[in-house]
Amino acid sequence: MSRLDDMQHILENNSVARINELTSVSEQINTWYTVVRKEKAIYHTLNLFNYDANRNCLIAEGWSATNDIPAIQSALHLATEDAGSNVPTVLQELRTTKEPPTFIRTNKFTDGFQNIVDAYGVPKAGEVNPGLFTCITFPFLFALMFGDLGHGFLMTLCAALLCIYEKKLAWLAKDESMRMFYTGRYIVLLMGIFSMFTGLLYNDIFSRALGIFASGWAWPTDKGGEGITVEATKLSHVYPIGIDPAWHHASNSLLFTNSYKMKMSIVLGVIHMTLGICLQVPNALHFKKRINILHVFIPQIIFLFSIFGYLVFAILFKWSTDWYARDASGDLTHVSPPSLLNMLIYMFLSPGNVSDSDRMFRGQAALQTFLLLLALVCVPWMLLVKPLILRREHQKIISEGYGRISSHVRVSTESEGLGGAVVVAEQEEMEEDDFDFADIMINQSIHTIEFCLNSISNTASYLRLWALSLAHAQLSEVLWTMTFLPTLKMSGALQPVAVMCGFAVWFVLTFSILIGMEGLSAFLHALRLHWVEFNNKFYDGTGVKFEPFSFKAVLDSAEEQ
Repeated sequence: MSRLDDMQHILENNSVARINELTSVSEQINTWYTVVRKEKAIYHTLNLFNYDANRNCLIAEGWSATNDIPAIQSALHLATEDAGSNVPTVLQELRTTKEPPTFIRTNKFTDGFQNIVDAYGVPKAGEVNPGLFTCITFPFLFALMFGDLGHGFLMTLCAALLCIYEKKLAWLAKDESMRMFYTGRYIVLLMGIFSMFTGLLYNDIFSRALGIFASGWAWPTDKGGEGITVEATKLSHVYPIGIDPAWHHASNSLLFTNSYKMKMSIVLGVIHMTLGICLQVPNALHFKKRINILHVFIPQIIFLFSIFGYLVFAILFKWSTDWYARDASGDLTHVSPPSLLNMLIYMFLSPGNVSDSDRMFRGQAALQTFLLLLALVCVPWMLLVKPLILRREHQKIISEGYGRISSHVRVSTESEGLGGAVVVAEQEEMEEDDFDFADIMINQSIHTIEFCLNSISNTASYLRLWALSLAHAQLSEVLWTMTFLPTLKMSGALQPVAVMCGFAVWFVLTFSILIGMEGLSAFLHALRLHWVEFNNKFYDGTGVKFEPFSFKAVLDSAEEQ
């Protein structure tokens, strides 16, 4: 028995020792994983270096941000001192013709907007970055489709909580389904704030009117009743901000808001596309392609303004004119409000002629004919001038006997009696000429046809701002009318219970359908307007993103795996 007791005691001691050892290991295993991953990343990067046996050193070429060069030199100097090495570390800036990767400094606010741009394409080095403009235009276009003061407030509240408690809620970034909302919390915050602003202009709060100021219309109190139509009287003042709340109770409210939002979408769409075309100028100046300003930007902006700029002018002119004004004798000063759609159609079908019902001002027919001819002139301008100029310049270079020379820079590791790396510039003359006039002509033809057709289709595409805004307002009205409003009209002892149940159903449907599904729909449509209608006017997005060595990136990728 004593021998069995000894064996049992030994086994128990071994079990306790294993448990203690494994407990100690479990406390340090995460630290060991981190150290091993860092060392593996370091040696993997060092394997990319070139070893110079003569100088007994490592040589490598890489990219770094220009502003970070002093910090890199300081870090290398400190590392050399800590290692106790007598060999100095040399950092030499090389001049090269290679296109560098793109490095854009972002913070937690701008990172989400830059990710929207990078999903379309990374900007080339020196190219105009649409992310700067996306910070404002994206939430604004979203809000035009989602405009409601109440829904915008709920969205802003949720996003504000994510921003305020972002450190406590950082675990959401590890959840695949919630990562998008957490990383885009500042996008959602701006979308909510802009939606509150547009909701104030639309005078919509959960599909109800918000009468902050006195209405500019007065309804008769001695007339009316169910089934009887009455007409509001216009007062001497106008509602100071947004749409007058009296329109919410009018039978022709839908006709008015449809016309208003449709024209607003066209105006804002042309402004947005004009901004995209104008951004070609800084791109052309940076890349020293002034020919793109004279023979791409100018004809494109003239073409757009000749047709749709004139349409915007007509919209503003129609809005600013009192079509029912009367003269001293009591006669109408205008025939009728013109149909702008018919006016634009007959501008092409019947140039030089304007019907009396579509005439807005004197000389309109002559102006439309001039603008139409101007637009037609811009087509061959965009199509032929740039390729012919490039061909003439190329022939001039060939006739003078110059060859196309390209150069690249390399680091020489050969021992030539020097104490450090040698920067060598090599030049190679290209054997074959890469200028092909046919390719340039085909490319220019495609761009010209695409721009002319897209000017029409992209302008029509902005009508989605009107369509989704209308759908959002009508769906909000249906939810209010079908779920919550009937409980407010009830009477009896069960009314409080019915109101609570009706409010719960209305709130859940509002949050899930109007804010969740409608918000996602408006987000996707705003994304399309930026990627297709805005970016294709100036943005190539063919760059390569700069990904510097980072322990954080290494550890994050290891956790995802």
